[in-house]
Amino acid sequence: MELIISLTYNLIMPQRTDTDTFGFLIADLSRLLRAEIDRRTAEAGLGLTSGEARALSHAARAGTVRQSVLAERMNVEAMTLSAYLDRLEARDLIRRTPDPADRRAKLVHLTEAAERVLPEIRNISAAIREDASRGLTAEQWAMLQDMLKTVRANFSEKAESSRAGAAA
Repeated sequence: MELIISLTYNLIMPQRTDTDTFGFLIADLSRLLRAEIDRRTAEAGLGLTSGEARALSHAARAGTVRQSVLAERMNVEAMTLSAYLDRLEARDLIRRTPDPADRRAKLVHLTEAAERVLPEIRNISAAIREDASRGLTAEQWAMLQDMLKTVRANFSEKAESSRAGAAA
């Protein structure tokens, strides 16, 4: 009888979702991180949104890069990135040129003005990393980063093989 009641209860009552699983943790961290970047970027008076700061940082990381590749790396829609780049270009932080390999595509280049803003963005990032690593030893932080890189590589490999399969 106790077993029947227990089974019935489990069928009728909705099960609580464990919000400490990998997906929830990563999503929560991403949301909190972006909110903190928004807050600190606004406080720094850079005149950039967090999206614009991210676009500028990703462009610096990639070097001269196609706009479509930048959108993919940032995991944003092409139109969203285009709006960020329009505002960055209006502030002379980036310039876009036609790609000689494909005139329909645009290449994104940093300007000298961007080189003056990027250190401030890097300082904000460093301060956020310092806060995020509070309570962890340097070894634990390095281990966490290594593990996250492994997870990223696992997903990157899967994405690459999916793209290769779709192209075949």
